[in-house]
Amino acid sequence: MAPGIRSRAVVRSVQKVSSTRAFARVAPHLVPALDRAVHRLTRGKVLLSAQLLPGIVLTVRGARSGLERRTPLACMPEGAQGQKGAGSWILIGSNFGRTDHPAWTANLLAHPDAVISWQGEDIPVTARLLEGQERDAVWKAVLAFWPPYATYQARIDREIRLFRIVRRGA
Repeated sequence: MAPGIRSRAVVRSVQKVSSTRAFARVAPHLVPALDRAVHRLTRGKVLLSAQLLPGIVLTVRGARSGLERRTPLACMPEGAQGQKGAGSWILIGSNFGRTDHPAWTANLLAHPDAVISWQGEDIPVTARLLEGQERDAVWKAVLAFWPPYATYQARIDREIRLFRIVRRGA
């Protein structure tokens, strides 16, 4: 079997599993913990979950506490990512299809200036919540990028928050 075919089959299998309610119960506890450990052990060079989806580690001040919070997240890169630090990223506040918004989204709303670790580089960024037609257009791209987000949205009453993060000063 050709490598590309095997990879597509693996991705489809992971997409199917990640759309289940069981995954939504377990993943929020397991995936970030594994990502933090691997990211720390590799000095910021590897995120375990990024083997399937691109990923960053977001560092942002807590909305209430003001303390630094580090959260591994899947992201959708935009633009010329091949060039070091170019482009922007979309962060999807799916919370694995759970009913509440993830805490990191409230943190970004309160403190839009943050830092991401992307491919071993720490990048100061500014986040902006997407709304209206801009959000609708990005949501379509997000669903093409990772279809299970549609399942997450169908399961919950809240609208999944989307943020565009860009390099500060860009």
